[in-house]
Amino acid sequence: MTEETDTQVSTKAGLPPGTLIHIGKLRTETTEISITRYDTDDYREFSSASVDDIPGCIGDSGVTWINITGLARTDIIEKVGNIFEVHPLILEDILNTRQRPKIEDYGSYIFVVMNMLSVDPEGGIASEQVSFLLTENVLISFQEQPGDVFDSVRKRIQAKKGRIRHSGVDYLLYALVDSIVDNYFVVFEWIGEIVEEIEDELIHNPTPEILETIYALKRDLIYIRKVIYPLREVTSQLERGDSDLIDPSILVYFRDVYDHVIQLADYVETYRDMSSGMLDIYLSSVSNRMNEVMKVLTIIATIFIPLTFIAGIYGMNFAYMPELGWRLGYPGALGIMAVIVVIMLMYFHRKQWI
Repeated sequence: MTEETDTQVSTKAGLPPGTLIHIGKLRTETTEISITRYDTDDYREFSSASVDDIPGCIGDSGVTWINITGLARTDIIEKVGNIFEVHPLILEDILNTRQRPKIEDYGSYIFVVMNMLSVDPEGGIASEQVSFLLTENVLISFQEQPGDVFDSVRKRIQAKKGRIRHSGVDYLLYALVDSIVDNYFVVFEWIGEIVEEIEDELIHNPTPEILETIYALKRDLIYIRKVIYPLREVTSQLERGDSDLIDPSILVYFRDVYDHVIQLADYVETYRDMSSGMLDIYLSSVSNRMNEVMKVLTIIATIFIPLTFIAGIYGMNFAYMPELGWRLGYPGALGIMAVIVVIMLMYFHRKQWI
């Protein structure tokens, strides 16, 4: 039995407002197989198994979970498909990691495709496709990369917590699907912190970098929407219990997952509306800053209009002007200009223009 390490992902955003949120697919160039077999009293785990070990680990009782990480070795995927008599089109969907979330019932097995979203500790959102094959006593999961949200399920199986060791393979499918869906809430919490940072920056310092971040956020929310909305159909079909592979007592758990997916769909729409609102806030903030600048320039220009008029009069080259012979003519003209400036500033202040 191998010991599992708990990978904790911080939900603290910690990104400057100008940092682009990026959703990328992380790949691994190897293919690893881990086999977990358990029942109420027994638990065995093989962390570095091979395809040849799979038939010997499958029994008539208990639950066998085969987790395949990495899709680079297509020959291994094909051998696994041959062992369980999986249709070639299903294997093609497993290897094509741009599938839309879906569920297909082939009678002897159920095929489920989902997307796993997680917060990258270095910033951003990582996405990978996860596929499940549910048979009578075996659940096969296919992932693109190691290090996922399934660690909590593994620990529950090891520690014999909850009802997972007392239930069948259908409950294991629920536990894994529920782990993926629950981690979506962590992603939305991270997005919420990003939204708060953007809103604060929009009020105090709306820069072009913030506008790029908002557009990146909108693109990512569109991607997440494409992931979550088809998931409603997947979980809805699971909770209806149309397949004999799912015990009726487990349907209530899939119904709970379906409710969570509906809540996530509401979150997507909420954040999409907020991102659109942030664009309006950005345009309003930029417009207000421009208005303030134009206001200052207008006040300065207005003040200098009468001053320019007076200076223009005394700048005319006439031989006879009344004030030319006055000793205090020049200081008097400057004094009049100063008085005009003070009077205009008092008027502007009274009108609350400044």
